[in-house]
Amino acid sequence: MQDAIAKLKSTKPLYWLLLAVLVIFSLATLFPFLWMVSASLRTDVDLFKNPMNWIPQSLYLNNYKEVWTAIPFAQYFLNTVKLSVIITVLQVVICSMAAYAFAKLKVPFKNLVFILFMTNLMMPWHSIMVPQFSVVSSLGLYNSHTGYILIQLFSGFGIFLMRQFFMSLPNELNEAARMDGYNEWNIFWRIMMPLSAASLSTLTIFTFTFMWNDYLAPLIYLNDDALKTLQLGMKAFQTEHTMDYGLLMAGTVIATIPMVAVFLMGERFFMQSVATTGMKN
Repeated sequence: MQDAIAKLKSTKPLYWLLLAVLVIFSLATLFPFLWMVSASLRTDVDLFKNPMNWIPQSLYLNNYKEVWTAIPFAQYFLNTVKLSVIITVLQVVICSMAAYAFAKLKVPFKNLVFILFMTNLMMPWHSIMVPQFSVVSSLGLYNSHTGYILIQLFSGFGIFLMRQFFMSLPNELNEAARMDGYNEWNIFWRIMMPLSAASLSTLTIFTFTFMWNDYLAPLIYLNDDALKTLQLGMKAFQTEHTMDYGLLMAGTVIATIPMVAVFLMGERFFMQSVATTGMKN
């Protein structure tokens, strides 16, 4: 990578052209987020003023105060944190265990079973939505956090990601650990999991972000207002005839903060794990 950058710098016109293109694309990517922050600091009158001003003339901070009282925002926020954290932890553990079995254990027909698992990636969730709902309802778990958690316990993507990483580790690690008296459970927790920090952080970021932003599944499985997540709750800012955009943008900014925090923490662990995951074939 450094050699490629050095070659680009040696051809200065191409380097500056590429840099300008990257800056333009970065600004285009950041624009919706910056506009969201700007809109959260305005009144609706200021937001729809003609001609439109990109920078608020005066900061209206009451949106961040009123958002907590206009709707049960704190309840929605806590529900979303609860569900996202529990599902992320369970999914990372379960996917890692299944991936280790597919990658390192000598199990009959494991490749065939893995292919069947991977069909989960090829099928849209909408195709299994109705039978899944029937199963959850028959178990008496409809309109409960338990039922929602149950349908999110594993993902084909998570199993595939962790399996590919475990397969890249040399089998000599397992053999040496077995000679030292380790069983498979100890090998998994004490050797494989510490080495997979980079993959685990990637899976954690993807899973947490998806669960935090999930709208359709909570819409189907969570009916009571006390159980709803942020994505459902913020629809309460829309009345029959109007939408309070200032409060909606303020709530969206607050809802974005946990995702940014998880990404930054995962990125740090990913960078630190690079030096300890060099035992690849």
